[in-house]
Amino acid sequence: MSAFYQLDFEKPLSALEQEIAEAQGRFDREFPSRSPTAGLAPEAALDPLGSVTMLDPQAQRLLARIAELRESHRRQLAEIYGKLTPWQTVRVARHPARPQTRDYIAMIARDFAELHGDRRYGEDPAIVTGFARIGPHKAMIVGHQKGKETAEKIACHFGCAHPEGYRKALAKMELAAKHGVPIVTFVDTPGAYPGLGAEQRGQAEAIAVNMREMSRLPVPIVSVVIGEGGSGGALGIAVADRVAMLQNSWYSVISPEGCAAILWKEANEQTNSAAAQSLRLTARDNLSLGIIDAIIPEPVGGAHRDPRGTADQVRQWIVQSLDELIRKPVQELLDGRYARFRSMGSWLEQAPSAVAADPMPAD
Repeated sequence: MSAFYQLDFEKPLSALEQEIAEAQGRFDREFPSRSPTAGLAPEAALDPLGSVTMLDPQAQRLLARIAELRESHRRQLAEIYGKLTPWQTVRVARHPARPQTRDYIAMIARDFAELHGDRRYGEDPAIVTGFARIGPHKAMIVGHQKGKETAEKIACHFGCAHPEGYRKALAKMELAAKHGVPIVTFVDTPGAYPGLGAEQRGQAEAIAVNMREMSRLPVPIVSVVIGEGGSGGALGIAVADRVAMLQNSWYSVISPEGCAAILWKEANEQTNSAAAQSLRLTARDNLSLGIIDAIIPEPVGGAHRDPRGTADQVRQWIVQSLDELIRKPVQELLDGRYARFRSMGSWLEQAPSAVAADPMPAD
């Protein structure tokens, strides 16, 4: 249960995780016929009511102790994740074991056929595109990829796409629209790549064109923020009819570190936390502001602890959204998409009511 990477606010669980690992190791050594390596997990000896069966008394006691420790760990984990601060949520969204676009493709899609290149400059591995089937629907999948191992992270620019990545995404989305295929996007980027070469090749223009063209593609578009949703780098593939966020993801105009560096001229734990709080970047904040349409729940402890369970929730939301959207006429779809984004940031001002004059004193 212990992991190489541990978030600082999870450290109170370290001792408990160590105790679980030691108890599990003892069980595997003393009762190898009941160990996972023998094809039977210890939980298999628990009946639906939680009592231990089919084992001798010593094994029963040890197995019951493991179950007790795991339940205690689950309760503490739920308590910690039930009161995450915005800055802690950002930290969870960046967890190196958190599922990425290629992971979700492997878990929820069938018959994935990847497509490469922007037909102008080259291939950008920070954006993944391809046709696939999700549930009963054919779809064009477009998503950011950060990379897992060091070499892949460097090749993917840590999920920061170049202009050719956004142009690749648009070219493939236009191909999908040509054939009447819905589009599904996975957003997971700290922002578009800020390097000189990217600017010379038209980074801002590429993102702006994507936003304009996505607003009028005549097919359903759904988008899920699966980790980080940083500024224009996220919006470049997120102009959709329905947008959802995973529970422990963030979506904002700027990262907390960038905001802190601008406002306080220094990015540290204190200023990053203050910036994250002010930016209102959590899924709950974005839902209350009308930026997104739904929050997809994650298993206790975050998506990195149960990628398969998270993927099942993501697939269910995508299928339900596409089931609804494909029934709409094209013009209704486009009008709704335009109205959705046009209404963001609007508010009503009410003139202060006139103060009633004091009544004249009675004679």
